Amino acid sequence: MLLCGGCVAAAIGLFFSVYTFGTTVLYDGEVIAAVGSQSAAEEAASDLEAVTARTLGESYTIDDSLLQYSSGLLLRQDVVDETTLEEDLSQQIGLVTQAYSLYVDGELVGATPYEGALEELLSQLQSSTADENTISCEFAEDVEIKQEYVPTEKVMNLGYLAELLYSTKTAETTYTVKAGDTWSEIAEDHGMTSKELLALNPGYNIDKIQIGEVLTLSEAVPYLTVTVKQREYYVEDVMYDVEYTDSAYLYKGDYQVTSPGEYGAADVVANVTYVNGVETERTILSSVTLKEPVTEQRLQGTKERPTWLPTGTFRWPISGRITSRFGGRSSPGGIGSTNHQGIDIAGPYGTPVYAADGGTVTYSGWMGGYGYLVEINHGNGYVTRYGHNSSLTVSVGDHVYKGQQIARVGSTGNSTGNHCHFEVRYNGVARNPLNYLP
Repeated sequence: MLLCGGCVAAAIGLFFSVYTFGTTVLYDGEVIAAVGSQSAAEEAASDLEAVTARTLGESYTIDDSLLQYSSGLLLRQDVVDETTLEEDLSQQIGLVTQAYSLYVDGELVGATPYEGALEELLSQLQSSTADENTISCEFAEDVEIKQEYVPTEKVMNLGYLAELLYSTKTAETTYTVKAGDTWSEIAEDHGMTSKELLALNPGYNIDKIQIGEVLTLSEAVPYLTVTVKQREYYVEDVMYDVEYTDSAYLYKGDYQVTSPGEYGAADVVANVTYVNGVETERTILSSVTLKEPVTEQRLQGTKERPTWLPTGTFRWPISGRITSRFGGRSSPGGIGSTNHQGIDIAGPYGTPVYAADGGTVTYSGWMGGYGYLVEINHGNGYVTRYGHNSSLTVSVGDHVYKGQQIARVGSTGNSTGNHCHFEVRYNGVARNPLNYLP
């Protein structure tokens, strides 16, 4: 009897070492996992509801009609803990997933289920910009990796995540209009068409933007900013000095090279900082001269310059409101060019019109749609025109100085009101006068 009793006890012990009482959890008819009890299963489901609600930012409850429990004897090896059940159930439901998340400045960029994969990806991004002369390579942003539940759509292929980090994202910026700006130039400077700029700033009259107006722009900025400090070794040119000798044969402000200078050379060691490939700082550690520079000799003029010679800068021909800007426009009154090659400055009839800079009058008279026109050649590639005048006060061949009266405001030719049409041409090509006026 003792022997039989021992055998029974051994058999029972063996049985319960293999089997145990537990609860199998099913979702929508699919077996998810088995845990030690139904209460443990219900607690795991409750925890998952809380995690899902917190992750998605909205209330969430698992559909009880899809969740079923079946208790009984189970193989001990098939029973898992509550955490495993929670993860398996979340994967079956498909709303949130346990993963490793990448945050950049607090913003969730993406996630992966693979442990260590994000660390390796970031390491590869840094090493791709480094070489044997790299001192340091860091991200400017706050980069953080967390293990947590995330919305399932944030779990992505590592290759796609790497491509995303190499790309840019859209960020809204603004631009304040300055003197001389035109709509088309602002658009071109920021890599967009005039139409695209207008779409971001509806309601603007692109022909009459005002100084100080704030325009909305859209620029691409990188997800990650890689700051690399490099040790660089190179030979650098050393600038030569210039010595001047007075000359009574040259005008003041003019000079003539009599003996050209020569650059020297220096062996340089420097620490250079690059932000996304663009140099932002250079610190010279040492500079050893290899070749001394040769000083350049110049003559500088002392002779008084005639008042009619150009100064190289322009003044306003009259003071007044700009009624039509440079570039494309609607033809005023159905007359005139739609490709406006100057600016129109309104002024009362008879207002004096002044030369924008010194030069020689090359045209003075009637010229078709310009009406009464004065043209001045400034001798430096620049020519200015003054149109629609009521009368002219200079003749062809006259030398005029900057600020000298050359005409009076009118409305002759193709004109709808009293104004001065002012053009600036460089080597025959019309330029925007606002880019030259103070």
